[in-house]
Amino acid sequence: MAPAEYRVESNQPLVGRLLPTAGSREYFFNDRSLAVALAAKSSSPSGQEVRVVHVPTGEIVFRKSASTRTEPGEEA
Repeated sequence: MAPAEYRVESNQPLVGRLLPTAGSREYFFNDRSLAVALAAKSSSPSGQEVRVVHVPTGEIVFRKSASTRTEPGEEA
């Protein structure tokens, strides 16, 4: 089996209905779209940042923070 290409991570355990198991700080996926979708739908209890990292390069391809919210009508 090939190593996972993308890692969903946070400093605190992640929670979300779509995660395979609850309470982990890292989840690994081979599909970028799936990793980003699950990160977008997940959160950490303390509002910490959730990131998707491309494992081979270390590049952060998605980042979600509780303090980064766009109100209706605002540009992101």
